Amino acid sequence: MKDRRKVAVVGANGHTGRFVVGALKDKGLTPVGITRRPVALDCEEAKVADINDPDALDAALEGTSAVINCAGPFLDTSRPVVEAALRAAIYYLDLTAEQAAVQEIARGYDRRAELAGVVVMPAIAFFGGLADLLASAIASDWTDVDEIDVGVALAYWHPTQGTRRTGARNTFTRLIVRDGKLVPVPNPPPYCQWEFPQPFGPTEVSCVPLSEVITISRHMRVSNLTSYMNNKPLQDLKDPNTPPPSAAPAGERSGQHFVMDVKARRNSEIRTARATGNDIYAVSAPLIAEACWRLLSAQHRSGVRSPGELFDAQNFLASLTHGIVVDYF
Repeated sequence: MKDRRKVAVVGANGHTGRFVVGALKDKGLTPVGITRRPVALDCEEAKVADINDPDALDAALEGTSAVINCAGPFLDTSRPVVEAALRAAIYYLDLTAEQAAVQEIARGYDRRAELAGVVVMPAIAFFGGLADLLASAIASDWTDVDEIDVGVALAYWHPTQGTRRTGARNTFTRLIVRDGKLVPVPNPPPYCQWEFPQPFGPTEVSCVPLSEVITISRHMRVSNLTSYMNNKPLQDLKDPNTPPPSAAPAGERSGQHFVMDVKARRNSEIRTARATGNDIYAVSAPLIAEACWRLLSAQHRSGVRSPGELFDAQNFLASLTHGIVVDYF
């Protein structure tokens, strides 16, 4: 029998997975940690399963009502975990920033998730879900949008091993939206000067589209959609000597300051939503925990869905009182 409070966390021993476990507890949910080998976890239950072993994964998910996949690269892990979620008829959520992973899930599982009566929600994290919610919040009363620009500034980026593996695995062509269609990023990529607040200030940004382009374009009618990022974190990612993030004590975030601006334009009207905070890995945890809690608390239209498609975006963002500050202009 399923327990509405029990949420399986695949990769619960990873850097982000540990934050997710804590965020689920904050929402009154019971995380069930799933790892490839026995490890010490801050969970009431811990199970061992290889995601490539369907029988073991099915047994690990027994009794849960949702599964959160924190184990990248998601191009490799999402399919077996989604398959297991559909067999169990439970909700699936993940943290992917990979455009190709979101597209693969949407193409392969939308109809099957509808038939199973469950929601499959990829990319509910700092990359993907946060921009999707910000865009949905400011354009909720527009039937179509002429232009959406996403600008991200990070003080630095100390990538996890999972991020490193994902970068090596993700060799697919990155996409943006032009004239309402997904198209490859042109060469050279677009760049511009972005007016961030201090401590960043006016900063040159380059086109770096991630999963938000797919999540937004799947449920919003937008003619042009581009995502940008400042150069410092990109340099950190390219440098093999950049260290991984330090193992933080439970609930403690790093000093990696971030700003995410989302600007939406329809005709001559421009609206902006801005999210600020610290630690892009840690901040993904309350996002996905909130989404999971909302899915388990009320009925929602099944299928592969984006957060801004199912939830009241402004209300969702307002609930993130710890770690994210959102302003509207």
